[in-house]
Amino acid sequence: MTKSLRLQSDEENATITPMTALSSQSYKGTRDYYPADKRVQNYIFANWKRVAQKFGYEEYGAPLLEPLEVYAAKSGQELASEQTYTFTDRGNRTVAIRPEMTPSISRMVAARRQEMAYPARLFSIANFMRYERPQRGREREFWQLNVDIFGVEGALPEAEIITMGSRFLKEFGATDEMFTIKINNRKVINFMMAQYLGLDGVQAQLMIKLFDRKNKISNEDFRDQAIEIFGSDQAPAGLAKISALLVAKSMAELPEDIRESSAVKEVQELFTLLERAGVKNAIFDITLMRGLDYYTGTVFEFFDNDPENNRSLFGGGRYDGLVGLFGAEPISAVGMAPGLTMTELFLQSHKLIPTLPSTTEVYVVVLGDALRGATKLAEDLREEGVNVELDITGRKLDKQLKTAVKKDIPFIVFIGEEELEKEIYSFKDTASSEEQKLSFERMVSIVKDRRRKVVDDLDDLFE
Repeated sequence: MTKSLRLQSDEENATITPMTALSSQSYKGTRDYYPADKRVQNYIFANWKRVAQKFGYEEYGAPLLEPLEVYAAKSGQELASEQTYTFTDRGNRTVAIRPEMTPSISRMVAARRQEMAYPARLFSIANFMRYERPQRGREREFWQLNVDIFGVEGALPEAEIITMGSRFLKEFGATDEMFTIKINNRKVINFMMAQYLGLDGVQAQLMIKLFDRKNKISNEDFRDQAIEIFGSDQAPAGLAKISALLVAKSMAELPEDIRESSAVKEVQELFTLLERAGVKNAIFDITLMRGLDYYTGTVFEFFDNDPENNRSLFGGGRYDGLVGLFGAEPISAVGMAPGLTMTELFLQSHKLIPTLPSTTEVYVVVLGDALRGATKLAEDLREEGVNVELDITGRKLDKQLKTAVKKDIPFIVFIGEEELEKEIYSFKDTASSEEQKLSFERMVSIVKDRRRKVVDDLDDLFE
């Protein structure tokens, strides 16, 4: 109806135009989590937390907002200027909704640089926002795990973090054949750009960003952009050297100039440590760059091998310089950040998401005028640790049953005056449709037996 509504008060007449209906869609690039979706999210989060704690990592939290300069200083201008949600607060400060966690945890470590015990092993599970084009696996609001180790030099922390990343996927039931870990090193990259390709600082940064986009553009576009970076005089020799890099499938096949560099020796040590840790599916990839400017050593990415989802899952690397930006003495750091959406897509593509039941265990159906007694029974069940939903609608039996089934609640108990008087209750298993007459104690026992089985089944997935 478009006609306006007229309301009259004692003082004046007012005309109010009905408001246009609001959209039920979530903000572009964000996602609603209904109960079934939330169960999957919680399952992934629980696995992440379980593995991180197995490796001795402690959970922390950080603010959703940070000063914009925290990201502008080292994350790169694209992230700080183009992808970050920013606003000016009432104190006239420019702040940003966090687009990543690494600067925040670096700031926190800097604040207590002298008080913390090292190695400091830390993790968090949090949501972030970036203003970028939404697409499959990439959202404007996203959740991810952040794991970081501070205070250890050498290849051991990289080996530990990469091993943990492998364990994250294997805890869901993944095998080595399902994913590949690609590894490079920023020292190797810098040597390649300056000594091998002969690029100056500006050219090197442009070439690094081009390599980082290599799998997202055509070979022709890659060649044309490389020629533009080299310049017409350098281009023929430069393209030939890049071709030699691209055909190398291992460190042994790299051009000799790069193969004999000290930076490559660091990568070789890392592979030795990974082999000892049982990580068999890691490979060296000279084209792997990782876009963020703050990486200083090893960089790595986990890739899904499924042809239908053949893409990067998550990555990380060494970023030794970031803590020092906050006025503290610099400290070595290695981290990674698996994302929720990409993990979920990986699990879907390999059919690794189990059936996750409702967290409500019993639905109490009220017969006739038994609500008061049914309420008491529901409370008694809750006192025993059972998760109970009580139907308080007064609806007919069939509608109450449909609700319990639609919510996928495993058990239904029927409460009427007769059941309350005899203290024997009709108890139905919704999966098998089996119905029994049970005492209160027996109902509690069946529910808890089922709960233990569900927990055991999920634990089996983590073995």
